[in-house]
Amino acid sequence: MYGVRWSVVLVTTGVGLAGMARLGAAQQDTAAAPDSQPSVAQDSAAGPAKQQTRAGAGKEGVVIKSADGMYQLRLRGYIQADGRFFPGGAAVLGTSNFLLRRARAVTEFTGWKYFTLRFTPDFGQGRVVLFDAYLDFRPVPQLGLRAGKAKPPIGLERLQSAVDIRFVERGLPTNLVPNRDVGFQAFGDLAGGALSYAVGVFNGVPDFGNGDLDATNDKDFEARLFARVGGAGLGIAGSTGSEHGTVSAAALPVYVTPGQQPMFRYRDSTVANGRRIRVAPQAYWYAGPVGVLGEYVASEQDITRTTSSRRVTSRAWQVAASWFVTGEKAAFATVAPRRPFDPQKKNWGALEIAARYGELHPDENAFPTFAAAGSSVTSAKAWGGGIIWHLAPAVRFAVNYERTQFTNGAPTGDRQPENFLVVRVQQAF
Repeated sequence: MYGVRWSVVLVTTGVGLAGMARLGAAQQDTAAAPDSQPSVAQDSAAGPAKQQTRAGAGKEGVVIKSADGMYQLRLRGYIQADGRFFPGGAAVLGTSNFLLRRARAVTEFTGWKYFTLRFTPDFGQGRVVLFDAYLDFRPVPQLGLRAGKAKPPIGLERLQSAVDIRFVERGLPTNLVPNRDVGFQAFGDLAGGALSYAVGVFNGVPDFGNGDLDATNDKDFEARLFARVGGAGLGIAGSTGSEHGTVSAAALPVYVTPGQQPMFRYRDSTVANGRRIRVAPQAYWYAGPVGVLGEYVASEQDITRTTSSRRVTSRAWQVAASWFVTGEKAAFATVAPRRPFDPQKKNWGALEIAARYGELHPDENAFPTFAAAGSSVTSAKAWGGGIIWHLAPAVRFAVNYERTQFTNGAPTGDRQPENFLVVRVQQAF
């Protein structure tokens, strides 16, 4: 039944993708042209005044470019400082504190026009973690090759930049997709950008994992197909592979609440032991000041504990919507206020209101042998709202409140609901 059910989803999504791609191809004249690169001949003809390195700063960061346009260094970064509070909850459900959630420096170097190296370490939360370190080769928009550590092409909200997400923390479905992984992938845009694809081979990390090494020969095959027409997008993504953990390295996930508190984990001596499959249909729609994003993820894994084995499937979904009260055009990427903050000109930026609802359901067949209901939930349902004040592109002040209710997860019955109130100040360049 599981295979039949997902066959219907895949076929239905595929039909939608094909239709959107055909319609998008007919609208190619509305697509933005890629940035042009000055040629050697152009610079030479311009005379000696042009034969020098150019440097500048703007919305794309600090950019240093060679005179012939063949080399470019771009420096960017962002900081997200949070005040996180858990009103009305026990200390075990979260401790109120101030947190440097992310502090990332982004370095991109382009050589010979087609080769780009990206390096992104994060210094937030009192530790140093490498998030991105990869090399891109993209001679044409239709085909690019990437090698190194990057986001695998699965989760829709995970693929959205951390400076662009509408809520301070990503929703519950992000628990079931990989964070970062090392591998090789091909990607590109077809039909004038109406259809994009990505396909690759990765080491394979658990749900929500951020990996640098692989202790086994097992690898994951991952792919994504996404169609866009105007402000609407529809896609399907997934992965398949095998994972075999050990008692000391189980290769299994820990799921967290919107407040980033652990709410589900497997019992000691439970390990991944076989096939892992993820399927993730996804969509968004942006029309004028309104935007809606939705995704569903199912993650299936073979597990073993002592002499018992089982295949478990965790599922999660969410729908999130936002509205620019000040009339800006909503988008998946960074939105620039029409009137950036400038009190002297009586400009106050843009105001956006957001709301979402999501659910996560670990497989009940994992209980009680592989996961204990006394400490792990069998379901989580979260709803929340937020206000985002956009002072400038990627510079914002946000306030979110989210309440999550649980089934099981406590020694006697249901875990106490989580009330998560967070304030974020973000600056990026």
